[in-house]
Amino acid sequence: MTTTPIERGLRPPAPSSVSPEAKYYLTLIQDVAPLLYPEAADEAAWDKWIALQENALHTKFTAALPPDDHYRHARSIVAGVPVHVVTPASVPNGDETPLFLQLHGGAMVMGGGDLAWMESATLASRRPGVTWVPDYRMLPRHPYPAALDDAIAVYRAALKTRAPQRIVVVGASAGGNLAAALLMRARDEGLPLPAALVLQTPEVDLTESGDTFRTNVGIDILGSLMPLNMLYAGGHQLTHPYLSPLFGDLAGLPPTFLQSGTRDLFLSNTVRMHRRLLAFGVEAELHIFEGMPHAGFTGNAPEDLELIAEVRRFEDRHLGPSVA
Repeated sequence: MTTTPIERGLRPPAPSSVSPEAKYYLTLIQDVAPLLYPEAADEAAWDKWIALQENALHTKFTAALPPDDHYRHARSIVAGVPVHVVTPASVPNGDETPLFLQLHGGAMVMGGGDLAWMESATLASRRPGVTWVPDYRMLPRHPYPAALDDAIAVYRAALKTRAPQRIVVVGASAGGNLAAALLMRARDEGLPLPAALVLQTPEVDLTESGDTFRTNVGIDILGSLMPLNMLYAGGHQLTHPYLSPLFGDLAGLPPTFLQSGTRDLFLSNTVRMHRRLLAFGVEAELHIFEGMPHAGFTGNAPEDLELIAEVRRFEDRHLGPSVA
């Protein structure tokens, strides 16, 4: 029987090449086993499982939150979708203020509610604009295309408040899947595309066909999400471009920033998406961080802050000028 590296006790120690904070985090997760999932039809078991995972996420996100006086957080309903609005304290919310549409991670099953905005608060509080974080519908009760429908509804609303060159779409992990699928669907429906796209460790291949789904199993804290992928697809083919954007037509997408780490299970997703974007003539940057697992380190490690600075640089460079 095949065993994974973690089952054989082979998860490597933290490398000397990363920051002390990153080393601490890698040591902290040294013995964390991959997640086990409930039966697909057992909604009560899913509710308990989600609550357990979200408690751990709440602890991590709370520790990384910026000071309260650095930002304002509000709740709104946009196109029928609950949306968190995060605005830096010094930024007005006007028609010419850049708008960042950020789609949260969580494997299409968790990370909603307050966790949705908390995940992006550090980056959102440093932007020169307003960040919208849709609290999109999720599993187990809402399979595809519910989350994507919510995302495009909010994007359509964003286009009514801002010129497309003043909008940036961002997504991490499952949110990266939705961000890429959103722009492909928006293009297919004839909508103007935003100034830029940011994909952080994106889940763009639900078939898990890439190399690091083998080589980083048991190395990353994240294990295979295939039970969730099948549940999300709801009977649709996993290779459908709106489910696995890696396999779609990427022509015409805006300049794209992609990020992963050497211990990330989704490293193959990220590097393959980068190559596919280039093949379709899309301007694309690839950033791989040393020793970084899926979703980064503590949120405040030097590497995490360096990533935030790189994203900010990319977003600022591609936002179109104000017409005022």
